[in-house]
Amino acid sequence: MTKFDVLRKAFKSAFPYTIPIFAGFWFLGMAYGIYMKVSGFSFWYTLLMTVVIFGGSLEFVTVSMLLSPFAPLQSFIMALLIQARHLFYGLAMLDKYKGMGWKRFYLIFGLCDETFSINCSVDAPEGVDKGWFMFFVTLLNQTYWVTGSTMGAVLGSFIRFNTEGLDFVMTAMFVVIFLEQLMKEKKHYTAIIGVGASVLCRLIFGADSFMIPTMILILCMLWAFRKPLERSGGLE
Repeated sequence: MTKFDVLRKAFKSAFPYTIPIFAGFWFLGMAYGIYMKVSGFSFWYTLLMTVVIFGGSLEFVTVSMLLSPFAPLQSFIMALLIQARHLFYGLAMLDKYKGMGWKRFYLIFGLCDETFSINCSVDAPEGVDKGWFMFFVTLLNQTYWVTGSTMGAVLGSFIRFNTEGLDFVMTAMFVVIFLEQLMKEKKHYTAIIGVGASVLCRLIFGADSFMIPTMILILCMLWAFRKPLERSGGLE
């Protein structure tokens, strides 16, 4: 079997698993691209950010960071806390990525929620190279996001209707993620911690400064009560 045959077989095996992600990434990506354009950024900014950052929730937040006064430390802490879950994804994939050669560098960079779900739970079909299978899952998912976002940025140049409130798509995305997690949990202790910490920090720090204290408080509370939550099933 030639190298081309190996690649073609891995691509054909990986593609069907990414089709549902294609639909979601294109919709959200186009909304993000339009949001970037109406916020005053050219499509080159959108293309560069989706290629380099490749973190949907963080990219939406980055728009407001770029439009706000220069605050590198606050931006760094915000980015770290938003994407902190990837640290745990990476630990879970250590064994899977062994022996992948140069491909593991891209697999690490391109690891997002959806890619992790596929590569962690799906084994490459018999006769398909495992490394190239995971590589194409990762590459396809990023390609969907990059092309969808860039297309949205280009289309945003021709939009003439009122786009006020478009940035609410980020809020809606987080609400859907929260509700999905809420429905999966048997006990809602973590949801109570999240909502309670948000309300408390909102009252103490105000609307403009409560986000980072909230995330720090949530992490501290989950760490402090980790064992009781595990015993009760609150972290399932």
